[in-house]
Amino acid sequence: MGGGMVDEYMRGTPAPPLRPHVAWYTGYRQRGVPPATHRGLPSPYLTLILTLDDPLVMRAHPDPLDRPGSYTGLVGGLHTRPALIAHDGRQSGVQVALRPLGCRALLGLPAGELAHADVDAADVLGPAVAEVRQRLLAAADWPARFAVLDAALTARLRDAAVRPEVAYAWRVIERGRGTVPVAAIAARTGWSARHLAGRFRAEVGLSPKTAAMVARFDRARRMPGPLAAVAAACGYADQAHLARDVRAFAGVPLSVLRAEEFPFVQAMAAGAADDGEHDH
Repeated sequence: MGGGMVDEYMRGTPAPPLRPHVAWYTGYRQRGVPPATHRGLPSPYLTLILTLDDPLVMRAHPDPLDRPGSYTGLVGGLHTRPALIAHDGRQSGVQVALRPLGCRALLGLPAGELAHADVDAADVLGPAVAEVRQRLLAAADWPARFAVLDAALTARLRDAAVRPEVAYAWRVIERGRGTVPVAAIAARTGWSARHLAGRFRAEVGLSPKTAAMVARFDRARRMPGPLAAVAAACGYADQAHLARDVRAFAGVPLSVLRAEEFPFVQAMAAGAADDGEHDH
Protein backbone atom coordinates (compact mmCIF):
# COMPACT_ATOMS: atom_id res chain seq x y z
CA MET A 1 0.00 0.00 0.00
CA GLY A 2 1.26 3.48 -0.88
CA GLY A 3 1.31 6.63 1.19
CA GLY A 4 -1.44 9.17 1.76
CA MET A 5 -4.62 9.09 3.74
CA VAL A 6 -6.87 6.04 3.72
CA ASP A 7 -10.37 6.15 5.25
CA GLU A 8 -12.46 3.11 4.31
CA TYR A 9 -15.63 1.64 5.77
CA MET A 10 -17.67 -1.12 4.18
CA ARG A 11 -20.65 -3.08 5.42
CA GLY A 12 -21.25 -6.68 4.36
CA THR A 13 -24.26 -8.97 4.62
CA PRO A 14 -23.56 -12.45 6.05
CA ALA A 15 -24.32 -15.60 4.09
CA PRO A 16 -27.95 -16.79 4.46
CA PRO A 17 -27.24 -19.56 7.03
CA LEU A 18 -25.58 -16.98 9.30
CA ARG A 19 -28.21 -14.24 9.16
CA PRO A 20 -30.24 -15.49 12.15
CA HIS A 21 -27.02 -15.21 14.19
CA VAL A 22 -25.05 -12.34 12.63
CA ALA A 23 -26.52 -8.92 11.87
CA TRP A 24 -23.72 -7.59 9.62
CA TYR A 25 -20.02 -7.31 8.97
CA THR A 26 -18.07 -4.07 8.91
CA GLY A 27 -14.66 -3.61 7.35
CA TYR A 28 -12.61 -0.56 8.25
CA ARG A 29 -9.18 0.76 7.37
CA GLN A 30 -7.75 4.15 8.29
CA ARG A 31 -4.25 5.47 7.77
CA GLY A 32 -2.88 8.98 7.94
CA VAL A 33 -5.86 10.29 9.89
CA PRO A 34 -5.55 12.26 13.16
CA PRO A 35 -4.99 10.12 16.26
CA ALA A 36 -8.24 9.62 18.13
CA THR A 37 -10.07 7.78 20.86
CA HIS A 38 -13.30 6.10 19.77
CA ARG A 39 -16.17 5.49 22.15
CA GLY A 40 -17.45 1.89 21.88
CA LEU A 41 -21.09 2.34 22.85
CA PRO A 42 -23.61 -0.15 24.25
CA SER A 43 -25.69 -1.79 21.52
CA PRO A 44 -27.96 -4.83 21.09
CA TYR A 45 -25.12 -6.86 19.55
CA LEU A 46 -22.05 -8.64 20.79
CA THR A 47 -18.86 -7.72 18.97
CA LEU A 48 -16.16 -9.85 17.35
CA ILE A 49 -13.22 -7.84 15.99
CA LEU A 50 -10.26 -9.26 14.09
CA THR A 51 -7.57 -6.72 13.25
CA LEU A 52 -5.71 -6.64 9.96
CA ASP A 53 -2.64 -4.55 10.73
CA ASP A 54 -2.13 -2.75 14.03
CA PRO A 55 -3.61 -4.23 17.21
CA LEU A 56 -6.80 -2.94 18.78
CA VAL A 57 -5.78 -0.71 21.69
CA MET A 58 -8.35 -0.73 24.48
CA ARG A 59 -7.78 2.26 26.72
CA ALA A 60 -10.76 1.35 28.91
CA HIS A 61 -13.18 -1.58 28.99
CA PRO A 62 -16.87 -1.52 29.90
CA ASP A 63 -15.86 -3.17 33.16
CA PRO A 64 -13.59 -0.60 34.84
CA LEU A 65 -11.80 -3.40 36.70
CA ASP A 66 -10.43 -4.81 33.42
CA ARG A 67 -6.98 -3.49 32.58
CA PRO A 68 -6.25 -1.65 29.33
CA GLY A 69 -4.60 -3.79 26.69
CA SER A 70 -3.95 -4.54 23.02
CA TYR A 71 -5.66 -7.27 21.00
CA THR A 72 -5.36 -8.81 17.55
CA GLY A 73 -8.81 -10.28 18.11
CA LEU A 74 -11.49 -9.44 20.66
CA VAL A 75 -14.96 -10.62 21.66
CA GLY A 76 -17.11 -8.16 23.59
CA GLY A 77 -20.39 -9.00 25.30
CA LEU A 78 -23.41 -6.78 25.78
CA HIS A 79 -22.57 -3.91 28.09
CA THR A 80 -23.98 -0.74 29.59
CA ARG A 81 -20.83 1.38 29.85
CA PRO A 82 -18.68 2.65 26.97
CA ALA A 83 -15.34 1.19 25.95
CA LEU A 84 -12.56 3.52 24.87
CA ILE A 85 -10.50 2.50 21.83
CA ALA A 86 -7.42 4.52 20.88
CA HIS A 87 -5.43 4.68 17.64
CA ASP A 88 -2.45 6.73 16.54
CA GLY A 89 -3.78 7.46 13.06
CA ARG A 90 -3.83 3.85 11.84
CA GLN A 91 -6.39 1.11 12.41
CA SER A 92 -7.89 -1.66 10.33
CA GLY A 93 -9.95 -4.77 10.84
CA VAL A 94 -13.25 -6.52 10.41
CA GLN A 95 -16.06 -6.41 12.93
CA VAL A 96 -18.88 -8.92 13.28
CA ALA A 97 -22.14 -7.85 14.93
CA LEU A 98 -23.35 -10.99 16.71
CA ARG A 99 -26.98 -11.39 17.72
CA PRO A 100 -27.24 -12.49 21.38
CA LEU A 101 -29.46 -15.46 20.53
CA GLY A 102 -26.84 -16.69 18.06
CA CYS A 103 -24.03 -16.74 20.60
CA ARG A 104 -24.52 -20.40 21.57
CA ALA A 105 -24.62 -21.51 17.93
CA LEU A 106 -21.43 -19.67 16.93
CA LEU A 107 -19.36 -19.30 20.09
CA GLY A 108 -20.54 -22.33 22.03
CA LEU A 109 -21.70 -20.41 25.11
CA PRO A 110 -24.59 -18.13 26.07
CA ALA A 111 -24.16 -14.41 25.60
CA GLY A 112 -24.74 -14.06 29.35
CA GLU A 113 -21.28 -15.48 30.04
CA LEU A 114 -19.71 -12.57 28.15
CA ALA A 115 -21.80 -9.75 29.60
CA HIS A 116 -19.85 -6.55 30.37
CA ALA A 117 -16.62 -8.31 29.35
CA ASP A 118 -13.99 -7.98 26.64
CA VAL A 119 -11.97 -11.15 26.09
CA ASP A 120 -9.24 -12.22 23.71
CA ALA A 121 -10.92 -13.85 20.71
CA ALA A 122 -8.61 -16.86 20.95
CA ASP A 123 -9.92 -17.58 24.45
CA VAL A 124 -13.39 -18.08 22.95
CA LEU A 125 -12.70 -19.31 19.42
CA GLY A 126 -9.41 -21.11 19.97
CA PRO A 127 -6.32 -21.23 17.73
CA ALA A 128 -8.44 -20.92 14.57
CA VAL A 129 -8.43 -17.15 15.13
CA ALA A 130 -4.83 -16.85 13.93
CA GLU A 131 -5.60 -18.83 10.76
CA VAL A 132 -8.67 -16.72 9.97
CA ARG A 133 -6.65 -13.51 10.43
CA GLN A 134 -4.06 -14.76 7.96
CA ARG A 135 -6.79 -15.49 5.42
CA LEU A 136 -8.25 -12.03 5.96
CA LEU A 137 -4.85 -10.45 5.39
CA ALA A 138 -4.39 -12.42 2.17
CA ALA A 139 -7.83 -11.47 0.80
CA ALA A 140 -7.83 -8.93 -2.02
CA ASP A 141 -10.72 -6.68 -0.96
CA TRP A 142 -13.60 -6.28 1.48
CA PRO A 143 -16.01 -8.67 -0.29
CA ALA A 144 -13.28 -11.33 -0.23
CA ARG A 145 -12.69 -10.69 3.49
CA PHE A 146 -16.38 -11.00 4.20
CA ALA A 147 -16.36 -14.30 2.29
CA VAL A 148 -13.58 -15.49 4.62
CA LEU A 149 -15.81 -14.66 7.59
CA ASP A 150 -18.74 -16.47 5.97
CA ALA A 151 -16.69 -19.64 5.58
CA ALA A 152 -15.14 -19.50 9.05
CA LEU A 153 -18.39 -18.78 10.90
CA THR A 154 -20.50 -21.23 8.88
CA ALA A 155 -18.02 -23.97 9.81
CA ARG A 156 -18.66 -23.16 13.49
CA LEU A 157 -22.46 -23.31 13.31
CA ARG A 158 -23.98 -25.79 15.75
CA ASP A 159 -27.52 -26.58 16.80
CA ALA A 160 -28.13 -24.70 20.02
CA ALA A 161 -31.53 -24.34 21.61
CA VAL A 162 -32.59 -21.19 23.45
CA ARG A 163 -35.71 -21.26 25.59
CA PRO A 164 -38.59 -20.07 23.37
CA GLU A 165 -39.79 -17.67 26.06
CA VAL A 166 -36.39 -15.97 26.18
CA ALA A 167 -36.11 -15.94 22.38
CA TYR A 168 -39.57 -14.39 22.10
CA ALA A 169 -38.75 -11.70 24.68
CA TRP A 170 -35.53 -10.77 22.92
CA ARG A 171 -37.17 -10.55 19.50
CA VAL A 172 -39.92 -8.29 20.80
CA ILE A 173 -37.32 -6.02 22.40
CA GLU A 174 -35.20 -6.00 19.25
CA ARG A 175 -38.04 -5.40 16.79
CA GLY A 176 -39.77 -2.89 19.04
CA ARG A 177 -36.49 -1.05 19.67
CA GLY A 178 -37.13 -1.17 23.40
CA THR A 179 -40.57 0.45 23.33
CA VAL A 180 -42.70 -2.55 24.38
CA PRO A 181 -43.24 -2.69 28.18
CA VAL A 182 -41.43 -5.59 29.81
CA ALA A 183 -44.52 -6.51 31.86
CA ALA A 184 -46.45 -6.99 28.63
CA ILE A 185 -43.67 -9.16 27.19
CA ALA A 186 -43.61 -11.33 30.31
CA ALA A 187 -47.38 -11.75 30.23
CA ARG A 188 -47.21 -13.03 26.66
CA THR A 189 -44.61 -15.64 27.60
CA GLY A 190 -46.71 -16.99 30.48
CA TRP A 191 -43.84 -16.40 32.89
CA SER A 192 -43.72 -13.95 35.75
CA ALA A 193 -41.65 -10.83 35.13
CA ARG A 194 -39.19 -11.99 37.80
CA HIS A 195 -38.73 -15.46 36.30
CA LEU A 196 -38.33 -14.02 32.80
CA ALA A 197 -35.74 -11.54 34.07
CA GLY A 198 -33.62 -14.30 35.61
CA ARG A 199 -33.71 -16.60 32.60
CA PHE A 200 -33.26 -13.72 30.16
CA ARG A 201 -30.24 -12.31 32.01
CA ALA A 202 -28.55 -15.73 32.11
CA GLU A 203 -28.96 -16.14 28.34
CA VAL A 204 -28.45 -12.58 27.06
CA GLY A 205 -26.41 -10.91 29.79
CA LEU A 206 -28.76 -8.03 30.59
CA SER A 207 -32.19 -7.92 32.20
CA PRO A 208 -35.13 -7.36 29.81
CA LYS A 209 -35.56 -3.83 31.12
CA THR A 210 -31.90 -2.95 30.60
CA ALA A 211 -31.81 -4.63 27.18
CA ALA A 212 -34.82 -2.54 26.16
CA MET A 213 -33.10 0.62 27.36
CA VAL A 214 -29.97 -0.25 25.37
CA ALA A 215 -32.02 -0.97 22.23
CA ARG A 216 -33.84 2.34 22.56
CA PHE A 217 -30.59 4.25 23.15
CA ASP A 218 -28.94 2.52 20.18
CA ARG A 219 -31.70 3.68 17.87
CA ALA A 220 -31.79 7.21 19.27
CA ARG A 221 -28.07 7.88 19.06
CA ARG A 222 -28.04 6.94 15.35
CA MET A 223 -31.09 9.03 14.42
CA PRO A 224 -30.54 12.48 12.93
CA GLY A 225 -32.79 15.45 13.53
CA PRO A 226 -33.90 17.69 16.39
CA LEU A 227 -33.45 16.05 19.77
CA ALA A 228 -37.07 16.51 20.80
CA ALA A 229 -38.18 14.72 17.64
CA VAL A 230 -35.64 11.92 18.18
CA ALA A 231 -36.84 11.46 21.76
CA ALA A 232 -40.47 11.21 20.66
CA ALA A 233 -39.73 8.82 17.78
CA CYS A 234 -37.73 6.50 20.04
CA GLY A 235 -40.31 6.29 22.82
CA TYR A 236 -38.76 8.61 25.40
CA ALA A 237 -41.12 10.62 27.58
CA ASP A 238 -39.22 13.78 26.65
CA GLN A 239 -35.81 15.10 25.65
CA ALA A 240 -34.61 15.11 29.25
CA HIS A 241 -35.13 11.33 29.53
CA LEU A 242 -33.16 10.83 26.32
CA ALA A 243 -30.34 13.00 27.69
CA ARG A 244 -30.31 10.97 30.91
CA ASP A 245 -29.94 7.67 29.05
CA VAL A 246 -27.20 9.06 26.81
CA ARG A 247 -25.17 10.18 29.79
CA ALA A 248 -25.70 6.80 31.50
CA PHE A 249 -24.71 4.67 28.49
CA ALA A 250 -22.17 6.92 26.74
CA GLY A 251 -20.59 8.59 29.77
CA VAL A 252 -20.87 12.05 28.22
CA PRO A 253 -23.68 14.56 27.60
CA LEU A 254 -25.73 14.26 24.44
CA SER A 255 -24.11 17.36 22.88
CA VAL A 256 -20.64 15.84 23.31
CA LEU A 257 -21.73 12.49 21.89
CA ARG A 258 -23.23 14.08 18.80
CA ALA A 259 -20.09 16.14 18.22
CA GLU A 260 -17.94 12.99 18.51
CA GLU A 261 -20.15 10.82 16.33
CA PHE A 262 -20.89 13.24 13.49
CA PRO A 263 -17.44 13.07 11.79
CA PHE A 264 -17.44 9.31 12.20
CA VAL A 265 -20.90 8.88 10.64
CA GLN A 266 -19.90 11.19 7.78
CA ALA A 267 -16.79 9.11 7.10
CA MET A 268 -18.86 5.94 6.99
CA ALA A 269 -21.36 7.47 4.59
CA ALA A 270 -18.60 8.71 2.29
CA GLY A 271 -16.46 5.58 2.39
CA ALA A 272 -18.99 2.76 2.19
CA ALA A 273 -21.52 1.50 -0.29
CA ASP A 274 -23.87 1.22 2.67
CA ASP A 275 -23.53 2.77 6.09
CA GLY A 276 -21.42 0.71 8.50
CA GLU A 277 -21.09 0.38 12.24
CA HIS A 278 -17.97 0.31 14.39
CA ASP A 279 -19.43 0.11 17.86
CA HIS A 280 -16.65 -1.44 19.81
